[in-house]
Amino acid sequence: MSEKLIGSCIFGQSGGPTAVINASAYGVIRAALDAEEITKVYGAAHGIKGVLEDKLYVMDEEDPKELELLLHTPSSELGSCRYKIADPDVDDTDYKRILEIFKKYNVRYFFYNGGNDSMDTCNKISRYMESVGYECRVMGVPKTIDNDLFGTDHCPGFASAAKYIATSCMEINKDARVYDNGMITIVEIMGRHAGWLAASAALATEFGSGPDLIYLPECDFDMDKFLADVDRIYNETGKVLVAVSEGIHYADGSFVSEAKTSATDGFGHAQLGGLATLLAEIVKKHTGAKVRGIELSLLQRCGAHLASATDVQEACNAGKEAVEQAVRGVTGKMVAFKRETVDGQYNCKYELLPLSSVANYEKKVPLEWINEEQNGLKHEFIDYVLPLIQGEPVLPLENSLPRYARLKKVLAK
Repeated sequence: MSEKLIGSCIFGQSGGPTAVINASAYGVIRAALDAEEITKVYGAAHGIKGVLEDKLYVMDEEDPKELELLLHTPSSELGSCRYKIADPDVDDTDYKRILEIFKKYNVRYFFYNGGNDSMDTCNKISRYMESVGYECRVMGVPKTIDNDLFGTDHCPGFASAAKYIATSCMEINKDARVYDNGMITIVEIMGRHAGWLAASAALATEFGSGPDLIYLPECDFDMDKFLADVDRIYNETGKVLVAVSEGIHYADGSFVSEAKTSATDGFGHAQLGGLATLLAEIVKKHTGAKVRGIELSLLQRCGAHLASATDVQEACNAGKEAVEQAVRGVTGKMVAFKRETVDGQYNCKYELLPLSSVANYEKKVPLEWINEEQNGLKHEFIDYVLPLIQGEPVLPLENSLPRYARLKKVLAK
């Protein structure tokens, strides 16, 4: 046990929203409010930008019942960002400002909720505070639907997105088979470099109503082979459902998507899109069949109505664990998930990883889980993902519509 550190805390959200990122927020905020070592709990508006701009919400002034509704409120309720801070050895301007804000509010605990780039931000802040001798315990709380954070079995947000994708693919497959005419449907699913989300469509196939073909960015894409795969199934059945990751690429590394150069996000990553439309046009010209391209787009990120109860609970637990470990003296770590089997049942344990070992590393779908034809998944993937999507949370409703948290967001002065 480390000596007690008394002071306030800041919690921030970063990167893309998910169905359960606010469950992690609740886990952090509730645990922080309950911790005697933490004197004040602040939420940063739009992640690290809120710290830099001195725009902090006083979470102590929120209605506890509204805070609890965060468990089932999708997206990033405090606001997110994609702001990349420089390496402190190159440019320490932002860090000096962060330190100024930390001193102003006596911030001794900092919790940051996000994915790869967010853990990099968290790691840089932790290193800087240590280098200038300011005692502040910095902890990362994992989040990403992409499921590509290194070192953790899975990430909060992935399971709910996977459940949404699998369910949507099952429904699309039913719709696409209504008429007796030929039909080819191509569904574009998020995933720039890691194919976990597109792979989740295999759950729909496993349970009788899903894609015939699935293509991931873990394998080079071959257009001629793709068209041959489509031809084969179309000639056999007259119906084809294809799931493709937005990040599929050719052997030279170039994205298949025609929109690959349209824009980048704040971290310099290509913003992809338009792949389903592009492939639909190519397939239509090749086969002469009726072809429809569907892009799930933002819908797959925040489908709280199809959330996994397991995901909600684990996301909340990750936030709670971060606070409990920090008040015990831990810093510079990210809460990670470790899978166990207890009495034949899935169980999730929590462990701590150094932020430096997580930041900017990507975990991809193991090649041995992809079939030999590189157009589908093996059962090992089903065994991996199925326990994660279990359970339906009891959603609060108002007039039969979702009742989301309504925070006052009182600004600190």
